[in-house]
Amino acid sequence: MASIRELHHQLINKERSAVEVAQEAIARIQTLEPKLHSFLQVTAEVALQQAQQVDARIAAGEELGLLAGIPVGIKDNICTKGVLTTCASRILENFVPPYDATVSQKLIDAGAVMVGKTNLDEFAMGGSTETSAFQLTANPWDLERVPGGSSGGSAAAVAAEECVVSLGSDTGGSIRQPASFCGIVGMKPTYGLVSRYGLVAFASSLDQIGPFARSVEDAAVLLNAIAGYDPMDSTSLKVEIPDYTQFLVPDLNGKKVGVITETFGEGLDSEVEKAVRQAIQQLKDLGAEIQEISCPRFRYGIAAYYIIAPSEASANLARYDGVKYGKRIEDAENLMEMYTRTRAEGFGAEVKRRIMIGTYALSAGYYDAYYLKAQKVRTLIKQDFEAAFGKVDVLVCPTAPTPAFKAGDKSADPLSMYLIDLMTIPVNLAGLPGMSVPCGFSSEGLPIGLQIIGNVLREDQVFQAAYAYEQATDWHTRSPHV
Repeated sequence: MASIRELHHQLINKERSAVEVAQEAIARIQTLEPKLHSFLQVTAEVALQQAQQVDARIAAGEELGLLAGIPVGIKDNICTKGVLTTCASRILENFVPPYDATVSQKLIDAGAVMVGKTNLDEFAMGGSTETSAFQLTANPWDLERVPGGSSGGSAAAVAAEECVVSLGSDTGGSIRQPASFCGIVGMKPTYGLVSRYGLVAFASSLDQIGPFARSVEDAAVLLNAIAGYDPMDSTSLKVEIPDYTQFLVPDLNGKKVGVITETFGEGLDSEVEKAVRQAIQQLKDLGAEIQEISCPRFRYGIAAYYIIAPSEASANLARYDGVKYGKRIEDAENLMEMYTRTRAEGFGAEVKRRIMIGTYALSAGYYDAYYLKAQKVRTLIKQDFEAAFGKVDVLVCPTAPTPAFKAGDKSADPLSMYLIDLMTIPVNLAGLPGMSVPCGFSSEGLPIGLQIIGNVLREDQVFQAAYAYEQATDWHTRSPHV
């Protein structure tokens, strides 16, 4: 499948119609879905209607933005008016939102064509898309392996060219880690850069929506469309949004790149380390000045996260009680039984586990010992990053400690699953932008990702480093044979 810019030229020059592009994407989805299971809903009718509107605008001689007519997948925890939004949970299996999330509306306004809603870990809680209540998504590079999580469906769909780009959400690595596992570009923007209005909340101080793409340029185009201030989101940042594509220059002369020393060592797969070290050498060859940087509190990120995120989840998921929306047990004898049975039957094991951890951490007598302490550690992690960005422009490290693992390998051991997010979580705790770009393959042919981290609102630096690296290598040009 062509890039956004190539498709745009074909559409405006009338070499292809938007309807043809949409039909091609839908045909590919129908061919691959029996193997991949990336999508929970394929919205063929919606896509064709949207494509017809784009064609009508082209025929009328209107000027179109780059995203007009481009097939897009949307993670199924982002509200889409009139289209099922389930969060891959039984409790919301029949929920049809009465409104669009801000990002969904922005894509509609840009003329993008929604081909479907993608699979995820239930309520975005997980690192492998195995906690979805409905289906197991496969990794396009090896169907026995997981695509990563929680945005595994969005990543697999882009890697397998079922859509050109897709949206995911990232609370502790849920965009960057699946991007690494599926060999594509995935970006978590600065917290507050993209509106969370209409994103079903998991952990409100950490959640952030971002783009998946097969190239850095396509990710920049998609971020251009969704970034910006939104009065409907109280954490939205009132800042000027630049055109991110203007920072795509293949030159790093004078740029300072810090290598986070704490991310190399115990637990890091040797092939991942080798690929990332080679990528760092490549950045140096492009003119960047490389420095070793210590973020001593980086490794406490995972401990702090697994108190903060479940605490916020416990509060956010209290609304699924069978009263207002979602599933409801009808034959309960009283209100209490209706609450408890609705939640017992509606939520899966991982979601229940996190609600219980969070409720415990917030309970009287434990709040100061756990939640408050975790928030203090979060501040220390943020200070480590601030000190690092006093010396360098961007930081780099592996995105994930290993390539994609086999489905079922970590299901019985939640702790080993949680450790997959070791490198990505601190970025969310500090609210920073981070991107995973493909930087190699393991001996088994599995993709490896390099994580590039910027300071607050310095997406420009992240895009520049990622683009320069991408243009000097050919990892992004390789596609899986599904």
